Amino acid sequence: MSEKKAQLTIDGSAPIDLPIYEGSTGPDVIDVRSLVSKGIFTYDPGFVSTAACDSEITYIDGNAGILLHRGYPIEQLAQKSDFLEVCYLLLNGELPDQVARRGFENDIRYHTMVDQQIHEFFKGFPRTAHPMAMLCGVVGALSAFYHDSLDIDNPEHRQRAAIRIIAKMPTLAAMCYKHGIGQPFMYPKNSMSLAENFVHMLFGTPCDSPNVSPTIAKAVDTLFLLHADHEQNASTSTVRLAGSTGSNPYACVASGIAALWGPAHGGANEAVLDMLYEIGDDSKIEEFILKAKDKDDPFRLMGFGHRVYKNHDPRATVIRGICNDVLAELGKEDDPLFKVALKLEKIALEDEYFIERKLFPNVDFYSGIILKAIGIPTSLFTVIFATGRTPGWMAHWHEMLSESYKIGRPRQLYRGNSKRDYPG
Repeated sequence: MSEKKAQLTIDGSAPIDLPIYEGSTGPDVIDVRSLVSKGIFTYDPGFVSTAACDSEITYIDGNAGILLHRGYPIEQLAQKSDFLEVCYLLLNGELPDQVARRGFENDIRYHTMVDQQIHEFFKGFPRTAHPMAMLCGVVGALSAFYHDSLDIDNPEHRQRAAIRIIAKMPTLAAMCYKHGIGQPFMYPKNSMSLAENFVHMLFGTPCDSPNVSPTIAKAVDTLFLLHADHEQNASTSTVRLAGSTGSNPYACVASGIAALWGPAHGGANEAVLDMLYEIGDDSKIEEFILKAKDKDDPFRLMGFGHRVYKNHDPRATVIRGICNDVLAELGKEDDPLFKVALKLEKIALEDEYFIERKLFPNVDFYSGIILKAIGIPTSLFTVIFATGRTPGWMAHWHEMLSESYKIGRPRQLYRGNSKRDYPG
């Protein structure tokens, strides 16, 4: 129980004692739940000052540029681990030993295929459908196929559902792409890693033998890893809110995909490419830098700074080296678009204007460049983001259901008409 208390006094009334809770790290939290019994709500649009849950999964210190998964710094995980091991860590709380890791990888490997009727499901979408529209639909539809793991109060069912969703997301993501370009779907291969499989299913055809560059596979695996979880963001909170109603895991993840689709959340790396196209040529960079520094000009440099990280984005430090490896592998350092990107990066890291304001390149800047260089269309960027974020969504869903929880029910400050009678 908390021993620290805050006191709230309203219009000279007797003080209301409010418990203060301390986390293992980070700011203290004032428990305001007792206020509703006194007819008082707190007001916090966007929930930016409200902790809606307890969690042991991910911690972010935006001022210090820290991102921890189960206590492990993201830089160490990106250097020493891989995406599937981080999936295990997020879901189970600890890194796996060799036996557990092998078992988890096998579980994922043998759940990558989807029911053949899902192939037919895609025929209902026009070729021009946005990939996120298709992904929302097909992920939600998975609940129609797997009735054997829909008891959300059963931990084994939750684990089975998590494995299925994590395993099938790369397959479904690739199918969204293939359907849009009119190519046949590629089946996953059990001999390949998850990232290799994803690249193979994206770009392979039945006419060719699989041929996936280790550099590209490593880049994709790292992108998945860096996006695996990011604490109580909009899509994760949406998954938790949907889960609090008792909804099945596939519907919950579909709700997270819908939230991620919003350009303010999952569209940042796509906005980076739009900006690079707008600049067009490295000879115009100085012009656009001046526009970015002009507070009266609506132009903004996308992919610089971060609403959470006020110092630097720790994920960007990792992905920067991967970005250079990909461009070198593909021989695209002299491509006009990437020359613009690399020159922008150099200016942002050296120009006092950007340094003073801590407007350093973030993970979206580099991930947009990598995905474009690989040959992935911008419309698929958020689908790939969703694929990487799935283990985080499932970990938070599982954590919430493992504890005592309440259905989410935010309150409001009502500003409409008071009671009035119908005329006549």
